[in-house]
Amino acid sequence: MINFYEEQVPHKPVITEAELSDEQVMVELKKIREELGEKVVVLGHHYQQDDVISLADKTGDSLQLAKDAAALKAEFIIFCGVHFMAETADMLTAPSQKVILPDMNAGCSMADMANRIEIDRCWKYLKESTKHSIIPITYINCTALLKDFVGANEGAICTSSNAKKVIQWALKKGEKLLFFPDQHLGRNTCFDLGIGLDEMVVYNPNLQNGGLTAKQIDDAKVILWYGYCSVHQGFTVDQVKEIKKNSPETTVIVHPECNFETVQASDDSGSTSYIINTIKAAPAGSKWAVGTEINLVNRLAQWFPDKEITSLSPYQCLCTTMYRVRPRWLLEAFRSIKRGEPINVIKVPEDVKNNSLKALDRMLKIS
Repeated sequence: MINFYEEQVPHKPVITEAELSDEQVMVELKKIREELGEKVVVLGHHYQQDDVISLADKTGDSLQLAKDAAALKAEFIIFCGVHFMAETADMLTAPSQKVILPDMNAGCSMADMANRIEIDRCWKYLKESTKHSIIPITYINCTALLKDFVGANEGAICTSSNAKKVIQWALKKGEKLLFFPDQHLGRNTCFDLGIGLDEMVVYNPNLQNGGLTAKQIDDAKVILWYGYCSVHQGFTVDQVKEIKKNSPETTVIVHPECNFETVQASDDSGSTSYIINTIKAAPAGSKWAVGTEINLVNRLAQWFPDKEITSLSPYQCLCTTMYRVRPRWLLEAFRSIKRGEPINVIKVPEDVKNNSLKALDRMLKIS
């Protein structure tokens, strides 16, 4: 993954395994955090491992953390998530604040499935293929350059929490929708809004003209980008059937980044926050099979011991890029702040930030 927006060359953490044990890292972290006080705030995405979450001042999904970032006053914000999330935080905070990503290799495979050159090429072809108005919507899981594109073309950003509201807004504003980079969230959400599968087509950037004719584009209501989450691709219809066969009383709830067939076979679907709140409100003794990242599933089981909560998949559906963020890299970020030489600062250029903020502001107003 190419990172365009670092304020400096990414810094390789210098803490070695021999220098500090995991236990010593945690002790040192608590000490240095007390020293820096309110100067630093740590944000942690729900998919982070437990030891990282234990260090976070605020936790949440993409939408919640975006809102949290916009309201923060701390001089330094350490974002325990992935690269696009840190970019979003930088755009929503004041110029005097600095956003730090503990490990610069913490990216997102979905975000890497769409780049600005490909999106510009797609947009040109769509405009040539139809006279109908098209509104672009990007899932927040993308680079700042794609948020910039959306903002410049009167579109908006969405998260899995607010995708329905944003898509409804877009279809009132225009006649067609270009949704990227996650085809599954786009398809599942549009279907829930009453749009038929026959009204959706998939643009594959690896094929000439996305594999679509001009007539297919002109006839379609929604053009979906060929992208997906590698974690949520791991949940299948067969897994749902197996759960229902062996434990029919178990409720299957999945994230809408899962494929259409899996979502349709499940009992319920929704964003990370929706899954958490639904299980929280469920009666004691209820059984749940959850189709989302394993760190969150395990945490749900810890939070709600009165319920039986397991992963839908028998395999460890782990977000490996989120897993790159470790306490020892977090410690190195704190140490760099204390030295007055902060590392891994994410800085989005002003020209990219301006249009991106238009799209982000639209999302926050719609939400």
